[in-house]
Parts: sequence; structure tokens; C-alpha cells
Amino acid sequence: MALLTMGRLLATGHSGVAAGQQIKEEIIKLNTKRIERNALSVAIASLVVLLLCAVAGAQSSSINGVINSRNGPSMGVQTQNSGTVTVLLTDATQVEEPEGVFRKKHYSMVALVPGLQVNVRGTYNAENQLVADAVKFKGSDLKTAQDIQAGLAPTEQQVQRNEQQNEQQIAAQQQQIQQQEQQIHVEEQKTAAHQAEIAANRAAIVAANKRFGELGDYNVLGEVTVLFGNDKVVIADEYKPQLLELAQKAKGVTAYVILVKGYASKVGSAALNQRLSSERAENVTNWLEQQGKIPLTNILAPGAMGTSRQVAPDTTAEDQAENRRVVVRILQNKGIAGT
Repeated sequence: MALLTMGRLLATGHSGVAAGQQIKEEIIKLNTKRIERNALSVAIASLVVLLLCAVAGAQSSSINGVINSRNGPSMGVQTQNSGTVTVLLTDATQVEEPEGVFRKKHYSMVALVPGLQVNVRGTYNAENQLVADAVKFKGSDLKTAQDIQAGLAPTEQQVQRNEQQNEQQIAAQQQQIQQQEQQIHVEEQKTAAHQAEIAANRAAIVAANKRFGELGDYNVLGEVTVLFGNDKVVIADEYKPQLLELAQKAKGVTAYVILVKGYASKVGSAALNQRLSSERAENVTNWLEQQGKIPLTNILAPGAMGTSRQVAPDTTAEDQAENRRVVVRILQNKGIAGT
């Protein structure tokens, strides 16, 4: 442009000085317009970036808290500032344990047990429920939650043994009272004290029996115990009809959760028994999902219990067989059941 202008000026007879001055002015105008266009482009690009960030910020949310309930595909997360937030789990939800900056360990949703400290990232739906894209937790927090769960659910065999022990204790105390009643009158006050102790024990036994039918804030609506051979993890055919019947029963329960726990006898090393109990629980969980058509969102598997909570003393082959087991239970939150 500047060259064309200089050519016109020279052609019309302008002096070299005047032509040069006018060319300089034309160049300044051209540079000014170019700067204005560039500034406008930068402003538009910045506005687009800000709008995109605002939209992304409005759509994505993240909360930290402790899982306090599981009801089918949803779970409650107790947060410090927002109370309990309802989180929806979907097939697309990623369950992860960060291992360093670039590594992650992926879990099934059955690992999301009450008592677990989690970070949940997702978006809120129209019912103000957080639809989870990702749930993250620390391995140490999962171990703590599993240890808590391991002490909450006594098996039916344990309940029966506790009842028998309580009945024997009551009978022994009653016999003691009868013997004391035959003693001299000066021991009447001691006898009365024993009678009061017996009454207190009976009340404690009734309360304990009631608690043994509960798991935290859940009602137990069905149970199957699957036994395994020594060093075996494959489900025997005789238990499959029982598992299938349990799965069908669970589907008729509102907001049901199925709890799976694997155990082992004390024969062998601790590492071997931990692996066996884990594989037994995983095989039962997979069978319930594939054959029983139970979604993973409705299965609560705290993990392998190893040799914890033995139901028999492990002194005979029969007792060891009772300890090689997987216990499967149908649970329903008491808030849902109204009890």
C-alpha cells in the first residue's frame, strides 16, 4: 500500500520530501488498523475461554465425606458442611485409589462400604442428587472401613452358639441360686444380690439376641452360607440353587443390598488364608452378578475376612470345614423399611 501511494505521489510531481512524509503517515495508519484487529481477536478469544470455564465450573462438583449408607445404586455421603449428600452410582462411575501422580488402582463398586472416606466428583441432577463420574479413596481408608465391617455382622452359627452359651450361663446361675437358698439365713442378702444379677444378665441376653439380628442400620432379610473344601475356591453345585433363590428374593426387596464376606480356616499361612477368603468372596460375587443377575451397584463386599470370626475351634476336620465359608446376606436399610 505504501509503495502504491509513493508511486502516485511521484507520478503527480510531488517532491521527494513531501512524498516520503505522506508514505510514512500511510504506514502508521496501516499498522494502527492491524493492531486494532489483533486486539479485537485477543479479546474475543479471552471471552470464549472465560465462558467455557464458567460453564464447566457450573456443571462439575466435588465433595469429600464418609459413606454412611448404601441403598441399591445410591449411597449417602456425610460431608462436613453440606450434611448427607445422596450420590448416584452408574455403570460409568469410576472407582479409584490414586497410587502416585500418574498411577491409579481401579476397584469395583462393591468396595464402597459404609465408613469409607471418599472424594466424589460428578454433576447434580434435577433431584439435587450427585451423579458420580469418579469416586476416589485411599487404600488405608478402605482397610479401616473393612475392619469396621468385619466386626458388625455375626453369622447365624455365631448367634446360635451365643444363645446356647447364654442358656448354659443362666442354668448355672440358677443352680447356684438354688444352692445358696439352702444355706443359712445369714446369706439371704447375698442370695438376693445374685438374683438381681441373674435378672440383669437375662435382660442383657435378650438385648444381645436382638442385636445379633441386625447389621448396623440394616435389617437382615435372608442369608446363605457357602462352604468350601480345603484349599478350594470353586462354588460347589449344591449351593448354587440356594444362591439363586437368595438372588430372586433380594429382587423383591426395596433398595436391597447384598453383603458378601469370605472366610478361611486357620490351616496354612496367614497370607494363603487371606488369598483363599478373597477368591471365595470374589467367586460368589461374580456368580451373583452373572447367574443371579444382581447388579454390582447392589452388592456390598468389604473384602476378605481371612481367619477372623471363626465359628468353630479348628481342632477337627469338621470344625475347619465350617470356617471355610462365604456368608451372603440380603440387607435393607431400616430407614427404607420403616423399622
